[in-house]
Amino acid sequence: MYSIEVNNLTKKFGGFTAVNGISFNVKQGEIFGFLGANGAGKSTAIRMLCGILEPTSGDAIVGGYSVKNEPDKVKTQIGYMSQKFSLYNDLTVEENINFFGGVYGLYNKKLEERKRWVLKVAYLDGKEKLLTSSLPGGIKQRLALAIAVIHEPKIVFLDEPTGGVDPISRRNFWDLINDLSQNGVTVFVTTHYLDEAEFCNSITLINAGNIIASGSSKELKTKYLTNAILEVECEKVVDALDLLSKQSWVDETSIFGNYIHVSVKDDDEGRKNIKKILTNENSIKISRIDKIVPTLEDVFIYLLEKDTKKNAE
Repeated sequence: MYSIEVNNLTKKFGGFTAVNGISFNVKQGEIFGFLGANGAGKSTAIRMLCGILEPTSGDAIVGGYSVKNEPDKVKTQIGYMSQKFSLYNDLTVEENINFFGGVYGLYNKKLEERKRWVLKVAYLDGKEKLLTSSLPGGIKQRLALAIAVIHEPKIVFLDEPTGGVDPISRRNFWDLINDLSQNGVTVFVTTHYLDEAEFCNSITLINAGNIIASGSSKELKTKYLTNAILEVECEKVVDALDLLSKQSWVDETSIFGNYIHVSVKDDDEGRKNIKKILTNENSIKISRIDKIVPTLEDVFIYLLEKDTKKNAE
């Protein structure tokens, strides 16, 4: 049932605990989102799950093998794509495919078969002689992902795979991820783009090495955001945010682009109070106040601020 089973996995570097006794399961064939701010412990956890980094304590079973006791066997079950572009820019597309195919033990007929698949999904049919450095960013990322699964692994780890890629290319990339999932491949992905996390079947949030929440996108929004979220468009956004964040009737505030998101217990009362504080008392013109459906970003900010306050106490 599970492709990945994590049990009290911990990694310490001297006196610093990067990952602190985390436990979770990932179902076969699902897209699993592993989210957290920079330095939260995501990449350290992935390195342990890939058998690259030995845990200080705890264990995980990945593809049926222990990362602690059988890391080399774990590596035969997985594909991995790092944050940084992982192919060789000074090789052609075909040379990269041949090299990594050979690393994964593919030769002759099987390599040719998988090479045709890689070229097709990366939109590079007939372009195998191009230097990899000449490819657009989105095509490079599709090529890197296709090569990461050229050996048809049961599980693929994607560590912030769409950084620096334009929105259309990101969406095309996620179409490929969905195809992999529908074919039974378990996809374990970290991302800074929380709109992308909406595509995940389940999500786990990590902060300062600890898991702080888990569930589907809908479950996270329903469980943790019980207040109304009001989006405020107004002048002097920074000043308005500062004023609203000091009010006792405001639960949380955050800036989203040029707007402010305000979490309040009562929708109508919140609107009245916002107008009073901003317009009546501080002459800040309000263009609109709308109640909105909370996003994963709202959940993420709420949980991080809550966890940070708890750790500071």
